[in-house]
Order: sequence, then C-alpha cells, then structure tokens
Amino acid sequence: MGRHYAILLLIIILQATECFSQNVKDKELREEIRKHGEADVVIPYPGRTAIDSITRNVSITSVKNKKVYITLSQTSLEWFLSNKFDYEILKREPAKGITHASSVKEAMEWDTYPTYTQYDSIMHQFAADYPQLCLLDTIGTSVNGRLVLVLKISDNVHGDEDEPEVFYSSTMHGDELAGFVLMMRFADFLLKNYGSNTLINALVDNLEIWINPLANPDGTYNSGDIISSPTRTNANGYDLNRNFPDPMNPSVIQQKETTDMIAFMRKRKFVLSANFHSGEEVVNFPWDRWFDKYHADHDWFYYISRKYADTVHFYSGPAYMNFMDNGVTRGAEWYIIYGGRQDFITWELQGREVTIELDDIKLTPAAQLELLWLYNRQSLLGYLENALYGIHGKVTDFYSGLPVPAKVYISGHDRDSSHVYCDSLTGRFTRFLFQGVWNLTFSADGYRDTIISGIEVVNGQKTTLAIQMRPSNTAVDTSKPEEPVIFPNPARERVKCILPESFNGPVRITIISNNGAKIADYITTSSPVIINVTNLGAGIYTIVFHSVTTDKTLNGRLVVISHNY
Repeated sequence: MGRHYAILLLIIILQATECFSQNVKDKELREEIRKHGEADVVIPYPGRTAIDSITRNVSITSVKNKKVYITLSQTSLEWFLSNKFDYEILKREPAKGITHASSVKEAMEWDTYPTYTQYDSIMHQFAADYPQLCLLDTIGTSVNGRLVLVLKISDNVHGDEDEPEVFYSSTMHGDELAGFVLMMRFADFLLKNYGSNTLINALVDNLEIWINPLANPDGTYNSGDIISSPTRTNANGYDLNRNFPDPMNPSVIQQKETTDMIAFMRKRKFVLSANFHSGEEVVNFPWDRWFDKYHADHDWFYYISRKYADTVHFYSGPAYMNFMDNGVTRGAEWYIIYGGRQDFITWELQGREVTIELDDIKLTPAAQLELLWLYNRQSLLGYLENALYGIHGKVTDFYSGLPVPAKVYISGHDRDSSHVYCDSLTGRFTRFLFQGVWNLTFSADGYRDTIISGIEVVNGQKTTLAIQMRPSNTAVDTSKPEEPVIFPNPARERVKCILPESFNGPVRITIISNNGAKIADYITTSSPVIINVTNLGAGIYTIVFHSVTTDKTLNGRLVVISHNY
C-alpha cells in the first residue's frame, strides 16, 4: 500500500510541476507580447492536417526541419494557449546592425536604414529629381495615419498610357526589412539609368511601373521615427498577408491597410506583380491555399520563378536562395496560408503575383544590404521583363472599331479564375502563357464568341493579336423587359427601344455622349420608342429614359457605328 501511495504521490507531484511550468511559460509568453507587441514561438511539426487548422488561426512564418515557426499577437494569443501546444519561446533580441542614416543623402547610399522622415523625403525627392519619369502617389494610410507611398515610373508618367501595369511592393510584414531598402534602390536605379540601359529603356517605355517600398509603416516604425523593435503585424496586431479575401471565404474583416491596397490594385489592374518578404530565401508562387490544386498556368509560374532564382545564383553563387526547390516553391508545398495577397490578386483580380523571400534573416543588418542588392538587381529587372512577353492584344467591334471588354480564355486549360479580361476602356489584354501553341476564345455580351486557333507562344518573346468581334445576330427578347431593350445595337440608322410596362405614357429621352455632353433631350409618346441615330457620330452613348407619369428613370447603352459601312 505504501509503495502504491508513493507512486501516486510522485505522479501528482510531476503533474503539478508540469502544470506550474506550463503556467510560468504562458505567463512569460504574455509578458513577451506585452513588451514587444508580439512573440515568436516554435512548435513540433504536427502534420499537414493539423497545420491547416493552425494556419487559419495564427500567423505561421515558416515550416522547416520538422518545426513550425509562429508569430503571435494579442489577436491570436488566446486561441494558441487554449490549444495547449508544446511550444518554445524564441527570445527577441534587440535589433543588431540596423544602422540608421544621419541624413537623406547618406540614406540614399543604400547601406543604412532611413528614419521614417527620411523615407518620406526620399520618395518626394525621386519625383522632384525626375519629374518626367516619376510620380509620387499614395495608396492610403495606416491605422496610425502614416502614408503608404507608391512611385509610378514611366516615360509619360503624367498620362494614363495604354500599357501593361506592373507592381513591386515590400514589407507588408513590418519586421522584414531587406525589401524596404531594395525597392527604393531599385527605383533609384531605374531613374538614374534610363536612357543609357537598353533593358531599363524597354521597361520604362513600354510599361507603367509602380513601386511601394513600405506597405506596413506602423509595423516597421512602431516605436517612432527609427526602426528599433519592428513588428510583423500592423498597429492592431493583424498579419496583413493573412487579411485579404480568401477565394473560398471572401468575407474577412479587413484592416485599413488592406482595404486601401485592394482599392488601389482594383483601379490599376496590374498584369504582373511581386510581393517582397524576408525570413527565408525563396520565390513562392500560387497557390498558397490549395495543396492538391495547381494553377492552370503552373508551368509559366514555375518558369518565371525559376528564372528569378537562377539569375540570383549566377550573381550570388549557390549558398544564397537555395531553400526548398533550390530557391523556388509552390506556396502550399511549403505551408498553406489563407487570406494571402498573391492568391487574392491571382484569383480575383486576374493578375499574376509571386512572393519573393529575400533573406533568411528578417532584420537584415545594414551591412548586408549591398550584397542583397548585387544578388537580386538583375533578377528584379528580369522579373518585370516578363510583362513584355506573352500574348498582347486588342479586341474591338468589327464595325465601329470601339473597344470590347471581352473575356479571354482557353477552353480545356483555364480553371479557377485563370482567364483574363480586356480593359473596358481600351480593349487591351495581356495573357502570360508557357511556350506552346494555344487556342484563345473571346466572349462578350452582345457578340459572337470568337476563337483564334494556333497561336504560337515562345518564352521570352511577344505575340501580338488584333481581334475584331462581330455583334450577335441572336433575336432580341422584347416581352415585358425589366430593363430597356435597345436594338439593333450597335446601330447605324434607327434603334427600337422596348421599355417596361411602368413606362407607358410620355417618356423623356436624353442622349449623352461618352464624354458627358448632352446630345438630345425631348419627350415622346411613341411605343416602342424609335430613335434616329443618323445625326450621331460613331461612338458610345448613354440613353436616359424618364417616365413623365411615374417619375421613374432607366439608362441604356448604345453603340453607334460609322454610316459609311
């Protein structure tokens, strides 16, 4: 009896000791977050199924050597503690080697870190020194009111040219510093060498290049004007690269920085972009959120990622950027994340984005910035060069020559939102494809589908298409419409307008041109409404129908084609 009692007592003591030890560690973790705003922990790799649950609730920063590295903030701490993980706290040491510039001039030698004030001055100086090539804009503001700045670089920078737009953005994780300085230096490199470097000339002349060096200023400068204890998260403790609408769950509550970035990217419609981070050394391409699903253009993504890493290896040697597949990975093969920016851009905006991890150290010492620049400089140029290649085309109406906002897709190939769209104002489109022979289908409301077969694509070359789409001859359904039915459309001479039953009686007709000028304004009682368009020039018009009786208003769109056809 005494022996059994002793064993039981020992078990109780061990459990109490373990519980006490766990409580002490949990208290230490809370103190770490209170002191620094967040904390880094590591847990044993629990398997891919368990990782899926973990990544939905906390910010995983890396998975390697059978360990999972996690950054916790106040927003994720309680979930983590409630799951009683076996974890180790990774102590945050004071930032070493984060040398700050004493002046803007010193900062622009690119081997120190700028203060926030200096950063703001540098961005303004670019625009002031190169007013014909560089324009400073603002994506939005951070939670604490800091500006999220962006440079536009192009040969006609003050115009909105009919050219592909590309985007470099860095440091949405505020403690991943290398890309912050490299993006400013890359902008400086483009501006200084335009006119003397053939590749830079081609990029600046044929693209609109946008560069955002610092996407999370509150995280980088969370302690004031200098970088002393930067955080991964924003001022509210959110990981901005887990905060974008997920393809399968788009209703995420977005932070201020995310909302502003989405609005900016929707407006610009970037065909190609890259998102710069640190913590490993690898080029990461979609998808991040699906392990068992490959992007339709997986071969193209692998090709451009491989080219970036291989070019780096040429200048750096084999010791740098050799993580995963020698510097390249499909995101989910590393670890799955939800709400990432590259998947959002590629799925919802039909852009193409990769995530480039520049350094396996997050707080890159200032002394290492020069080496990272030399390793990545040519790859940074080469990545943007991809936007000059692939299929570039314009889709117009066969009769009017006006742009058609068509959907461009490849039957049997495209899936999961991999198609692209023509620009609604210009009809232009860009479609990146791995080399081969492709058949493209063009589809638009009111037009017959157009299929162009046997299009040859060669890696590193541009294929140009000019597509004319003919209006559909499908009979118009005029029975009790809820919206105005206008036909024929496009039209040359007269159009018939069938209106809803609530528009019986006199109707005021207002015709407005595409530039906002009022072309006609009169009242008619004819039903259906007949409009003579022979006095209208070729173009796009809005017809406003206003019921005098019910005070209801409806709009319709009319395309008038040249009367010479």
